[in-house]
Amino acid sequence: MGQVVVELQLENSVDRELARRGAIKEEEVRTLTTSALADSGAGMLMLPQDMVEALGLREVRKMIVEYADTRKEERPVASIVTIMIGNREATVECVVGPPTSQVLLGQVPLEIMDLLVDCPRQQLAPRPESPFLPMHRL
Repeated sequence: MGQVVVELQLENSVDRELARRGAIKEEEVRTLTTSALADSGAGMLMLPQDMVEALGLREVRKMIVEYADTRKEERPVASIVTIMIGNREATVECVVGPPTSQVLLGQVPLEIMDLLVDCPRQQLAPRPESPFLPMHRL
């Protein structure tokens, strides 16, 4: 099967809103480009602590996470970051991982962006029913 690693742009969502309102300059919006492991077995986005700090995200609560090896650990949750992949985006909270840990793109942001993990091609792909824009049932 293989791993699917994708490039994504991250943006501090609060900064973006402040820029829209004219409170800060466009160039003051904190952004990062990074690679992430698209992991449909994970629920949320996980960013390493150093990226969370660079983006200026603030801790909003804590949660217990369970790793693939069944270890459980309390981790901070930071709010809110916009993920951009191609023409799709999702604004979500993120689990704060240890410094320099692998960025994980979990199922919740994948669902919001309406993207599927295509392991044979090692890429993310829009669902065939929604090739241009995300589609969700209400």
